Formats: sequence, C-alpha cells, structure tokens
Amino acid sequence: MRGRELRGELDAFLAETEKDLVAFRRDVHMHPELAFAEYRTTGLIAERLTAAGLVPRVLPRGSGIICDVGSGDGPTIGLRADIDALPLQDEKSVSYRSTVPGACHACGHDVHTAILLGTSLFLAQQAAAGLLPGRVRLIFQPAEELPGGAREVMAHGGISGLDRIFGLHCDPRVDVGQVGLKSGPITSACDKLVIRVKGPGGHTARPHLTADLVFALAKILTELPAALSRRVDPRSSLSLVWGKVEAGSAANAIPDDGVAEGTVRCLDESAWHAAPDLIKALLESVAGAYGVEAEMEYTRGVPPVVNDEVSVELLAEAAERALGPGSVVPTQQSLGGEDFAWYLESIPGAFARLGTRSPETGVTYDIHQGTFDIDERAIGQGVRLMAATAFTALWQGARVMDPAVTSALA
Repeated sequence: MRGRELRGELDAFLAETEKDLVAFRRDVHMHPELAFAEYRTTGLIAERLTAAGLVPRVLPRGSGIICDVGSGDGPTIGLRADIDALPLQDEKSVSYRSTVPGACHACGHDVHTAILLGTSLFLAQQAAAGLLPGRVRLIFQPAEELPGGAREVMAHGGISGLDRIFGLHCDPRVDVGQVGLKSGPITSACDKLVIRVKGPGGHTARPHLTADLVFALAKILTELPAALSRRVDPRSSLSLVWGKVEAGSAANAIPDDGVAEGTVRCLDESAWHAAPDLIKALLESVAGAYGVEAEMEYTRGVPPVVNDEVSVELLAEAAERALGPGSVVPTQQSLGGEDFAWYLESIPGAFARLGTRSPETGVTYDIHQGTFDIDERAIGQGVRLMAATAFTALWQGARVMDPAVTSALA
C-alpha cells in the first residue's frame, strides 16, 4: 500500500468503527481503575485484540498488555497508551460519568486506550492483507500515574527489539484535528521530596530553651526554594514546591518534630541528576543554622520526556498525511511529568499532544480535574495519527534497511 492510499483506508475503517471506539471509551470512563489494578480494562482490551486475530500478552501483575502485529521481517516500532485512572471524584453530569467513587479518568487515559485499540484493529487488518511493512508492538501500559508502569513494561521485555516508540497525550488547549509537536524536552522531570525535622521542644514562652522547630521548619520551607533559584541555571527551571506541612498540635507548645512534603520539577536532565545532592547540602546548611536535625527522603519519579528529532519529523509527516495540511502546531515544554520518558532513555521516539478541545465552543477542560472531558472526535483523529505514524516509521525504517525501497511509498 502506497502512502497516498493510507488516508482512504483509514476513512473506510473509521466509518465502520468510530462509533464503537467512542462507546468503548465511555465504558472505560465509567469503570476507571487505579494504577496496577486495571484488571477489567485489561480484560476488555485483550478480548478485542483476540477477536481481531492477535495474541495479547498480559503482564504478570494482571494489568497491562503487550501485543505484536505483523511479521518479524523489517523494522519494529512501538505504540504506547496508558490505561490507569486518577484518584479523583468525577464531577461531570454526563451519561458516562464514573461509577466508581473517588476514581476518574481525568487525564484522558481512557481516550489514549480507545485510540490505541482502534489503531490495533486497523493494523491487524493491514497485516492480514500483507500490507504492513514490518512489525508494530502495541503497549497498553498500566500505572502511568503512580508512576511505575513504564518500568514494569520494560522489565518484561516490552521495548526489547524496538527501533522507535511513539505515544500521545490529550491536550485540552489544542483543537481537535491538530497535534502539538516539539523536538527535545517536552515534559519535565518530577520527583517527590519528604523532609523530617527534629529538635528539643518546649513551651512557647521559652523558645530560647528549644530549637523553635516550627520557626526552623518555616525557614527550610522558604530558604530551600530560594537558594535553589540562585544555585542552578534558571534555564533549567528547577523548582521545589511544597504541598504538605505538619508540625505541632497546640498553639502554646513548640513541637519536637515536623514534616514537609513537596515535588521537585526540572526541565533539564543534567540539573535533574544533580538535584538530590544539591538539595541535601542546602538542607543541612539551613537546618544547622537553626539547631535542628533534618532528614531527607528523595524519591525519583521520572526524567523529562526528550523527543528525538527524527521521530518528531516522522510524527509531523504522519500528521500531515492523515490529518491534513496545517494539522501540526508547535507546543511548549511543560512542567508535568510523564513516565514515557523511561522508554526514551533507552530507544529513540517521540511524544505528541493530541488536540481534544472542541473548536466550536473553545471550552478548555483542564486535565487532573474532575470536570475533564473531550470532544470525542479526537478519538478518530488519534487513530489516524497513530496508524499513519506506524506506517511512516516502518516505511522509513524499511528504506534504511533496504535502499531498494523507494520514496514512492511515502
């Protein structure tokens, strides 16, 4: 199949399946499952893939799937979707509102799942007809929000043998029919920091006989972020933001312990690697000045997603082919974290932002909010993008492997 025929094939496929994919998304949306507990969702996906003649492999924990489409001849590329929900209450008034109290697909993972399922069914058809120039690995990943799912996939051979990998994420700031692309870093690193402070307590009438722990903790809360801004290149955007602070239980008693929890985010990978040692040194300096003992628990989250330039070019080519001219728009690097980054530390690839905003209304439903929803036309557009990306990457890989494959394919 030549590249110029791909759009017609996708049109015909979606004319028959798009409504079903929307219904699948709504079913998953109504039954959200949290990280590493996506058993029902996994079962639904496996059932659909098996019915299409594919052989899905469920990961050992019982959530998440790896499934190959096509032959082993030629290049192999990966397509990934995350399948877990968030621990949030669904606040929408829609027929497909979450039926699970305290759980909600507020980040669009149900959309990503429906898109990759549709892409899988299309690729299965093409492979059965002998039209797939290589192999595509479908990765329905659990536990992106934890995070941890990407490493689970990798631990069980999920990216072994892949030449490239691609993924996407709903972007409520971009209109349906458009896709945001960026070479280089597109998300930030995100880690968790817990600081525990100890010192002799006492009566608030005699702070000089204590470590005045609340005051010392307050200095740590303010001076650490301030010091970081002067010790790191500002272009790295290394930020420390506190989200939880606890100390004391009475107004007239100075406590002997306290705790602060926050997140460390960074746009630059080298600054991210240096952050724990730097924060520890600053903490010891501030704590020592106020006579308290401070312990730091630093938990690595994810590095930045760094898009490979060639992979972004392949995504852009696929978008132009499948979504039409003008469908690619620039996007900025965000301070959000995404565990797709772990894949890109091992193999080249790229992460796209799929427009989900209705251009007719212009209303933006932000992610990680109980009101989040999408214009469901984005599902069909996502299938077009991912399927075209698979073919474009396979054609490019085939040309590299065999110069006799001409550019007429594209």
